[in-house]
Amino acid sequence: MMSVSKLKITYRDTILLDIVLDISSSLALIGQSGSGKSLTIKALLGMLPKEMKLELEDNFDFALIGGKTLSFVPQNPFTALSPLTKIKKQFFSDNKRVHELFDEVGLEYALLERYAPELSGGQLQRVVIAIALESKPKLLLLDEPTTALDPDTKKMIIQLLKKLQKKEQFKMLFVTHDIMSAKELCDDVAIIKNGKIIESGKMHVVMQNPKQEYTKILIEANFANRKFRI
Repeated sequence: MMSVSKLKITYRDTILLDIVLDISSSLALIGQSGSGKSLTIKALLGMLPKEMKLELEDNFDFALIGGKTLSFVPQNPFTALSPLTKIKKQFFSDNKRVHELFDEVGLEYALLERYAPELSGGQLQRVVIAIALESKPKLLLLDEPTTALDPDTKKMIIQLLKKLQKKEQFKMLFVTHDIMSAKELCDDVAIIKNGKIIESGKMHVVMQNPKQEYTKILIEANFANRKFRI
């Protein structure tokens, strides 16, 4: 199990985030806007504003901070890559490794000669995932990676991530407000509100029997939105 113990962020004398995350395989961190999801991402990426103070316990895996053993898949694949650079130039590995990564994510080598605006959303997201896997990370941090995709492409990306995790054996932290996607991808869930984890456990247990009213509201809202979209 990968433990992120007492990840605490303060601004002056105000505690903005105080959480513990235990990632045995795949964990969804779910909450509304302003709940602390973005602060968690910024802390793990080493991107907090200098006026914020980050406190970590001694057993924290410091190699995670700043991406040393962590890779990041951002929310929007359309803005994640340079539009003026060929896809092949956005990798740092040699051609053999890049071809291996393209095989893993199911892309044709010909796309390496193209530019990002020439690719579809699904193709771009698979390129971003391939880049994230270049360094063979211990933890893959996913920030709403399916938000900008249509339902069919979203399903394909989720299935791809599950397959890649099984093959590459990395842990996943899926930061999202999309409970339906989280249910398909993650084994465990942590519900965050006002910078604190208010409920956590196995995904199917929490989804079927939420103990906190806030969790119930999130689940009901996701279900209602899904029905509306259909």
